[in-house]
Amino acid sequence: MNTYKIAVIGGTGKSGQYLVKNLLEKGYSLKLLVRHPENFTIQNSLIEVVKGDVRYEAAVRSLIEGTDIVMSTLGQPKGEKSIFSDAAKNIIGAMNHHGISRYMVTTGLSVNTLFDQKNERVKMATDWMYQNYPETTADKQKEYEILMESNLDWTLVRLPLIHLTEESFKTETSLTDCQGENISASDLAEFLASQIENSEYIRKSPFLYNLKE
Repeated sequence: MNTYKIAVIGGTGKSGQYLVKNLLEKGYSLKLLVRHPENFTIQNSLIEVVKGDVRYEAAVRSLIEGTDIVMSTLGQPKGEKSIFSDAAKNIIGAMNHHGISRYMVTTGLSVNTLFDQKNERVKMATDWMYQNYPETTADKQKEYEILMESNLDWTLVRLPLIHLTEESFKTETSLTDCQGENISASDLAEFLASQIENSEYIRKSPFLYNLKE
């Protein structure tokens, strides 16, 4: 059994379920923030469920207490105000309160950094997101800026379309551009787990993608 205890936000979501499965297989103890525990069906002695919403700092503090690392695959709830910058503020505040520094979180291709050399396809996808989902797209950029201003050892993983599959493919990371159109949810989970003991991408925002065979 691994000694780290990991707080997971978004663990009941589409890609989050793959992350939870991966971490459990590796023997990590988990604390999951769940809005509706009555709908959570996984029975595992390594899981502790905390009822709450990431929009409320008290819930996030309760989740993070007693853990060593925080991971988030948080998605945008339908019909609600954009969640990402509010979540970032609460998570950073709670992590500082409990003296925890390692944070891994996923986001989309639209986030821009000073190091980017996005190809035309990714630039077009970014523009499309700003035109069609202006609030959430701008809020994801704000999340990155909030992380930049924090003192955490964060990694913000930028992703293309997530394929919900157990299949694994060759993956690549880049700090400047996304050369692939998809990422397998299984490969995403494995990458996030691999960063627990890896400092390569601390305070960086890599693209992660599958390469075409």
